[in-house]
Amino acid sequence: MTNRHDHRLIDGRAVQARILTELRAELERERAIRPVGRLLSVSIGPSPEIEVYVRNQARGAERVGLPFERQLWPADITQEECKRRIAALNDDAEVLGIILQRPVPAHIHVRSLQSAIHPLKDVEGMNPASIGNIVYNDVALAPCTAAAAVELVRETGLNLRGLEVVMIGHSEIVGKPAAFLLMAEGATVTVCHHMTRSVAMHSRRADVVVVAVGKPHLIGPDMIKPGAAVIDIGINQVSAPDGTLRILGDVDTDRVREVAGWITPVPGGVGPVTVAMLMRNALTAHKRQVASGWLPPATLRGP
Repeated sequence: MTNRHDHRLIDGRAVQARILTELRAELERERAIRPVGRLLSVSIGPSPEIEVYVRNQARGAERVGLPFERQLWPADITQEECKRRIAALNDDAEVLGIILQRPVPAHIHVRSLQSAIHPLKDVEGMNPASIGNIVYNDVALAPCTAAAAVELVRETGLNLRGLEVVMIGHSEIVGKPAAFLLMAEGATVTVCHHMTRSVAMHSRRADVVVVAVGKPHLIGPDMIKPGAAVIDIGINQVSAPDGTLRILGDVDTDRVREVAGWITPVPGGVGPVTVAMLMRNALTAHKRQVASGWLPPATLRGP
């Protein structure tokens, strides 16, 4: 079993706690001069697999002092009705940000709904405009998991400028945004994917390896340069011999930590920091809504 006190393991829960404490203080200062809205979570149809994510988001919001509302829309709702409801939420000044939980029913086009969420209320960083802004180094509302990966690289203390990073996985919501975020920090990034001829050839020379492919224990110690940092974004449910379900990352943590200088555990690594990035995005969205004139100017408020 992984030793949680191993100095090589980056404690995502501790990183989350620090970030949420900072955000709570900043939100309290902001709330003293103007109202701050609520986060609204939308689930379409019952989906037990997302319950843990919603609970974690609700806890994160509570810790920073943001109201968190859950809405469950019917599973047979039409695409058009979803977009109508999202438009109404966009126009509601008391809604700070909209979180669209995934997965959605098969008849719903999720990217279309993500596009319907106004960029100033896109706290998940999933609107194509939010992702596109990363290309121009506007990284303030980036996809939360990708932003969490970069935050955990910073946690190592490594200087990202000129750092050799290999990103394994090129999904639109994690791999590609993470690569652009790292480039915005000055890192030299190589992106590997299922058509890469030799992933190990690239990963063995990297100062940092970030993995997000959804294959348990894909990365072993022979693929990592001694002393490198390894950020494991993978979350895989695997049945143990006794029939219980285990959560494994894409990295064989127990073996790779003998080689790596830093490594994130699964669970307890990227996941908690992803929630913290969602809350940070919420504060950024609030500030941008104020700057755009959506929200009233600052006024002294009573205790």
